This record gives sequence, C-alpha cells and structure tokens, in this order.
Amino acid sequence: MALALCGCAQATRGTAPSRDYYGTLEPMASDAVYFVVTDRFVNGDTGNDHRDQGGPDPATRSFDRPVPGAPKGESDNIGYLGGDFKGLLDNADYIRDMGFGAVWLTPIVDNPDEAFTGGDAVTWGGAFQDRGKTGYHGYWGVDFYRLDEHLPSRDLDFAGLTAGLKRHGLKTVLDIVANHGSPSFTMPRDQPKYGEIYRDGVLVADHQNLPPEKLDPAHNPLHRFFHNEKDLVQLSNIDDTHPAVLDYFVGAYSQWIDQGADAFRIDTIRHMPPAFWKQFADRIRAKRPGFFMFGEAFDYKAENIAPFTWASNGGVSVLDFPLKQRMAEVFGRGRGDFALLSDRLYLTDGPYANPYELMTFYDNHDMPRLDASDAGFIDANNWLFTARGIPVIYYGSEVGFERGKAEHAGNRNYFGQQRIEAAREHPIRAALKRIAKVRETTPALQRGLHLNVVMQGDRAAFYRVYEHGGQSQIALVLLNKGDAAADFEVREYLQAGRWRAALGGSEVEVGEGAGGVLKATVAAHGVEVFVLDAPVVRGDLVTALDRAMARARRR
Repeated sequence: MALALCGCAQATRGTAPSRDYYGTLEPMASDAVYFVVTDRFVNGDTGNDHRDQGGPDPATRSFDRPVPGAPKGESDNIGYLGGDFKGLLDNADYIRDMGFGAVWLTPIVDNPDEAFTGGDAVTWGGAFQDRGKTGYHGYWGVDFYRLDEHLPSRDLDFAGLTAGLKRHGLKTVLDIVANHGSPSFTMPRDQPKYGEIYRDGVLVADHQNLPPEKLDPAHNPLHRFFHNEKDLVQLSNIDDTHPAVLDYFVGAYSQWIDQGADAFRIDTIRHMPPAFWKQFADRIRAKRPGFFMFGEAFDYKAENIAPFTWASNGGVSVLDFPLKQRMAEVFGRGRGDFALLSDRLYLTDGPYANPYELMTFYDNHDMPRLDASDAGFIDANNWLFTARGIPVIYYGSEVGFERGKAEHAGNRNYFGQQRIEAAREHPIRAALKRIAKVRETTPALQRGLHLNVVMQGDRAAFYRVYEHGGQSQIALVLLNKGDAAADFEVREYLQAGRWRAALGGSEVEVGEGAGGVLKATVAAHGVEVFVLDAPVVRGDLVTALDRAMARARRR
C-alpha cells in the first residue's frame, strides 16, 4: 500500500518551493471497481452449464434450485444459473462504458459438484443456512489450483478472460479464500468433494464428514490442514499455523497472478490472524512487488478492521464497512444528514494506515442491497465517486436491481443479457456514468487529499487536492441530495484562478483576495465538480493541506 507522507514545502537552492499533496499513490486508486457474482451475471455459453450435475436426486442436483417460500412475484436461487467467463467478457464494453477500470469477480476455483445435504435447510430470507445450496458463488473451494468447470469455455480460460478484459481497458480483481474450504460435516452420508482439498487433482486433505472436535490433525495426515474447532457454519476451518497451508495458498494464488489477476480481494480476512496475512502478503509481493490486496472484515468498527491495513500486519487494504453503514443511513430511505459521513472518513489521526486506499461501497452480496429510491442511488454514486477511497459497485446497482433484498431473498439473483440491454438507458446508470467518467479523468478525485468545507443536511462541499510529480490539480466537489436545486457560495480555502465545471462545461473566474467566491446552483440530486489545474498557492489552503499530510496515519 502506498502511504501518504508528509507534504510540507520542500525548497532547494535557486528553485521555487515544491509540494507533495496526495492521499495515495497506489495505482489501483485510478480504477473504480465493478463487482460481479460471475454465475449470476450473464450466461454466455450454455455448453458449460452442466445441468445434469448432481444427478436426478432432487437433494443433490446442482443447477437451478429455487428457494421455497418466495412471496408472489419474487425469487431466489441457490443452484448454478449459468453465468460464466464468456458472459462477462461479452459485456466488458458495457462495464467499461460506465467508467469502471476494474472487474472484481467471485472465486474461480473448483467447487463441489452436488448440492450440500448437511447443515440447516435454506428458507426464504434466512441466513447461515446451507442445506440444498451449491458452490455457485465460488467460496466453497475444493481444488484451488483448478478452475470451476462452470466458468471457462473451450476457447476461454482464466488467462484468456484477463487478457480480454485488459483489451477492453479493465483490470481483474480476483476474490480469494484461505480461511475455509467447502462445507465439511453434518452430511447424512459423506458427499464427493465436500470437506476435501486437492492440489491439481491430488487429494491433500479430507474432513471425512467428521465434526471438528473429532479431527486428529496430529495423527491423521488428511486432517493436517484443519483446526479441530468450528468457525463458520459447517465450513472447514483451515489451520493458518501449518506451514503447508501457507505454501498451498501462495502456490495456488501465484498461479492465478501468472494468468493475469491484477489484485486480490481476500474473503473472511479477520477469521485468520494478521501473522498469516503478513507472511502471505510478503511472499506474494516478493513475486509481484506492490501487488494490491484488500480484505473483507465484516465489522462496522474501524478500530477492529484497521489493523489489517498496517504494514506490520501485511499492509492489506479493507472494504470500508464503517463508512458503508453511514451511507445506508444517508442515502437510503431515511435520507440522513451528510454530517453522518464526516467522522467515518478518518482523514487524519485515524486507525487506518491509509484511508484513501479503502474500498468504499454501499452494498454487496453478503448484506441487503441498498434500499433507496432511484434518486438515492444517484446521490450515493455521486458521493462514492468523488469522496476519498476506491469505489466499488455491486452488479445491478446501476439500475437499483433487487434493492433492499438480502441473501436468500433475491440479493444474488441472475442479471442476464436482457437486463443489461435495458440498463443502458436507466437514469441511475446514466448518472453513474457521468460522475464515474469525471473521476476517471480527474486525478484529484482518484488520489487527492480530501478537505471538507460543508457537510450538513442535503448539501456537501469538499476539496480534493493532488500535487505530485509535476501534476497539480484542485477539485471542488458540490453535492446536493435534496429534492430542489441548491445554491452554493464557497469562499473557504478558495484559490484564485479560472475554475472549469467538469459536468456543466462552464468556467468561473475567481478573483484574488479574501473577496473571492465561487457561486453555483446544483440541481436536485445533482453534483458539480469544479477543477483548477494549478499548484496550491493560497496560504490557508497550504496550511490545511500540510496539516492533513503531517497527520496522516503511517503504520
């Protein structure tokens, strides 16, 4: 992770002072991320559906398993539905056209071939229930060195997918798991692959359908990969202290880097200790220096998830759950005050190594989707693509797909080609595209320091400032999530010069001195970004930015 270092003025004999002002220099900060559950995006190749997998037994068949008890007109499914690499690559332009620079896809490794028969039966709207569920999502890894057969096509493997995405201007963020394998016990009878771990087809571990407390890792070589205590539901609890485990996962995920993965999202990172991730990150980055990773620690307390970002613990970024919690309050049906977001930014003296490298989002596959109106989604995206952090959008949110729905109530429903075609004209997507394109072409929004001016009610105004390597840019962001147009008059920290409106296209001349003011009217549920391509010279702005750089966390 690239840390924000002190940016105080640096003068050399015979030259004007030069300054460094930035939140991060991390290359991934340039790229907003579109997140897909691959099986639920688009079925581009029906030839890899494997509809007969699991056999005729309704308890084990793996394709198309509707959740019972759905209210009229609603649905959820816990079987495979056919989404694959081809469906993703066929729609790379759809994703790129919105202004995204990267695609995060769910794990690609081999999963069991049958539906799980143990655990608790899945019910409509339920949670932590796995009976009847399949590994369509990819998180029930069996062989981490081999692809799940539902994903590739005859002429399109993972290397082909990543190369194809790159041709469309998209990086690949690969979801990885090391904390657990597949469900491993409580089956009426032991099922093939469940509780087993292979290395390229060779069995290296087997839970043998035994409860964790009955495992004997000290004497049974097949148990050596597992802790003999329970963690998450019936999933195997992989032993982070065993050297062979670290070797296994470093080898597996290095292979996928070699085939084009540009970054990792680490599932359930807090279920393994920082010492494991430190070793893992060090070995991955020994092979690929600077390789970017971010973890999922589902916790709304910053002090609990921040330690993963510290260099001493591997320097892995995290998904910004604390900010997400407030975003739901501000942009959801409750329409809370912008002020609720301020303290969750942790811009100075916060617990994170670098808050500017956090992955910011408002919903995902493990929680209810954002419950908001179209205007609420537009407001949320306007914030996400201008405030500090690297934005992540869950597939379908560009049209408010299944808004408010949780897992087993439609959160991960199939999107499909027909919805993609219809989405192109949707008002949420149109507004998302506009602001994402501004971020894509504005370095200050990608990596600049964030300095709040107003965060109150339905109005927000803040600066993003970037000055590094000969490039200088100041952006002033004005957000209005109200139902009527809002007038802004900004004087604080406002530097003289000709400011251009990135969305409106006009220019505003701001004069020298204390009387300088920038006046603008922002439409209801609108945004404007005024940009000044000039070095920072205004005294109070220099002071504020120097203070912000000096007080940035550096762990």
